[in-house]
Order: sequence, then C-alpha cells, then structure tokens
Amino acid sequence: MQLSALPVFFEELNAQLEQAPDEVRRLFHGRGQRWEGLEQITCDWLQGQLVVNLFKEVEEDFLQALEQGLQTLSQSSLWQQRNGSCILLQHRYADGAHSQVLWGDLDAKPIVVESGLKYQLDIGRNQNFGLFLDMRLGRDWVREHAKHKTVLNLFAYTCGFSVAAIAGDADKVVNVDMAKGSLSKGRENHLVNQHNLNKVSFLGHDIFKSWGKIKKSGPYDLIIIDPPSFQKGSFALTKDYQRILRRLPELLNENGEVLACVNSPMVSSDFLIEGMAVEAPSLTFQYRLDNPPEFADINSESALKALVFS
Repeated sequence: MQLSALPVFFEELNAQLEQAPDEVRRLFHGRGQRWEGLEQITCDWLQGQLVVNLFKEVEEDFLQALEQGLQTLSQSSLWQQRNGSCILLQHRYADGAHSQVLWGDLDAKPIVVESGLKYQLDIGRNQNFGLFLDMRLGRDWVREHAKHKTVLNLFAYTCGFSVAAIAGDADKVVNVDMAKGSLSKGRENHLVNQHNLNKVSFLGHDIFKSWGKIKKSGPYDLIIIDPPSFQKGSFALTKDYQRILRRLPELLNENGEVLACVNSPMVSSDFLIEGMAVEAPSLTFQYRLDNPPEFADINSESALKALVFS
C-alpha cells in the first residue's frame, strides 16, 4: 500500500459516491488490482454509512492520511447531499477484524436495499456484514429464473439467494447451512420483505451429513451452490466441491438448472466446468454470469465465478 496512491483512492471514492444509486454499492475495489498501491483497500456504501476495509496492515503515515481524508470527506457538501451518517474503518487483517468509527454514529443493524429488496445487515462485529455485494447480479439472475420453481440454496449464509427467489415467485426454497445463526438472519431478511415463510425452509445441518433430508425436499428445478473457499473443519474448496457436484443428478429435476459459484482467486472457471464434466456429465456448462462493473478485476479468473449449467 502506497501513501502516494491515496489521492487516487479519494478521487475514485468521491466520483463513485456521487453517482451511486440509493442502494448498497461497492465504491472502491482495490482488490481487483486496478489501482497500483491500493490493492488491499475496499470501500462500501451502505446507504448513509461508509465502510472502509483494510486487508493488510499499513504504515502509520498511510493510516493517518487515510483517516484524515475520510474526516475531510465527512465535512464535504457531497457527504451532506448523500445524507452520510457514519464512517467505519475495519482492519480485516487483524484478529477479530476490529472496527473503529471515524465519524458519526454507527447503526450496527441497518436495513438496506439492493435491486429493490431489503436486507438486514450486521456491521462491525464480524468480518462480513451479511451480504456479499459482488453477488448482486447473481441474485438478480435467480430472481429472474425462479418463477414457479423449487429451489435448493446450498451454503445459504443469510439467504440472499432465497430472498431473491421468493421475490421471483419461486414455489419453494430450501436453505441449507450449518450456521444456524446465519439462517436466523436469513429468516429476518425474508420477514423484512414480507415474504410468506411457508414457502421457505431453513435446514441448519452439515450438508455432507444431510443428503437424505435434502433429497426428501426435492427434486429441485434450480440448485444454487455458493460455498466459502475454506471453512475450518467443514469445507475445503478443492477437496469437497466435487462431493457436491456428484450429488446433483439425483437432486435435480429434468431440465433443471444449477448456478455453481466459486470466489477464490486460486481457482478458475475450469475447476467447475471440468469438475462438472467428471462428476455430473449430464449437466452442460451454459454461460458465466457477469460480475457487477464496480468489481472489475484485471484478471477475470481471480474474481467471482458464477456459472450456469443445465
């Protein structure tokens, strides 16, 4: 991270904040490697609250200049026009990913909007606030393809795909995640959208130990797989993804679709395409979804990969 590059950060931040819609958006994506010297910083706009993340420890002069620049932003006419209320700096590289409020008062549990749907966030206490913004177009795609379908959402987290599917008039969604706390937040996400919970199931189980229960709720017209790259004791991407792919033929309806995702810079699209050809050869790769333009990366294979198979 380079102190001399900070003016570029603030120039881009101001430009994106000025044109951002009144929804959640990433404003600066240094991790896309497009700005030299700013590779370990991101900035998200949460409809009034600005969350800046550092992914690597920086020199003291860089930190002081960053904090001063953010304080200057808080006094600007643009900040007033956008009704800015809080600036939070999160040190993602540190144990606990501790956060500090640089300006204003933090609303730790705001309800925000993406593509017209509401999501309850949890800011500042965990590494992630409950909605992965790079998956926006994936949620949009699910909403557009869910009508009258039975949907299986594996590694559901806070059920963003489920919210999108019900908004798209899915008949039923089954969410599976071993983190019951995340599923509880998913239930809240449905409730804030006034969804009919009779159409939604929440299974707090280890996927690999629950295929019988998962299969019992099927077969499915659409299966979404969006796992973490690594989850200690439960999931390792390169070792365990194939174990899911080989189950797809017995879970999927004829003419069903699969949205398979991976978000590791170490794994390319070929990992999924070749893995599907081996483990579920009846399913054919159709196309890759675009990522939101604000998540542009100099190497598209380092960014999120969301692939459709049928």
